Amino acid sequence: MYKLGIIGGMGPLATQLLYQKIIEKTQVTCDQEHIDTIILSHATVPDRTAAIKSAKTLEVFSVLKDDAKMLEQNGVLAIAIPCNTSHYFYDKLQRSVSVPILNMVRLTCEKIKEKNPNIKKIGLLATDGTVYTGIYKKECKKLGIECINPDENTQKIVMDIIYNQIKVGQKGNFEDFEKIDVFLKKEGCEAAILACTELSCFAAFHEIGDFYVDALDVLCEEAITVCGGILKGEDK
Repeated sequence: MYKLGIIGGMGPLATQLLYQKIIEKTQVTCDQEHIDTIILSHATVPDRTAAIKSAKTLEVFSVLKDDAKMLEQNGVLAIAIPCNTSHYFYDKLQRSVSVPILNMVRLTCEKIKEKNPNIKKIGLLATDGTVYTGIYKKECKKLGIECINPDENTQKIVMDIIYNQIKVGQKGNFEDFEKIDVFLKKEGCEAAILACTELSCFAAFHEIGDFYVDALDVLCEEAITVCGGILKGEDK
């Protein structure tokens, strides 16, 4: 019986980073105390942003559904998907399987509210697809938080870092990221969400400070807890 299933490959580096974070954040004394995991790195899943913006989502959903069912049939107790944009399909995907799929978007917004109950305005750094769907804006609104999207020029920089830097194997240009940082703080954001797992990879290469909340970190910690693991620093 496997405890955790991961639908990955969107992209592969982000999938590797999630598993690395799970290993590093789990409190263990031996190999056998780590979480049994099936990692499906399905790199050929069609681009989620392109599918959503063109309204041609059937193929993407079909692939994700088949992957979720395969993991369910192999005995996982929970499924994590380290791809924010794919959470556009969350509700339909959850209905297709009986095991819980961890909702990275909802969990991240709830974590931010839990840590700072008085927060009013937060920035969103994500793909065009995630911004277009409004999935983060919807969850923030439920919690009384205003979700700020970058303006057109700043969003182009975000997409460049994601697609033309991290996804092609680079570490990302920190000077580009600084331009995004200036925009967010000028808009009065009290924090910002790294709502793309390629940006999680960027944060692994650069020191960006605790102004940024990494959705991949939230997903990682929830996966450990749900699967019966203990987070480092917590009492057994």
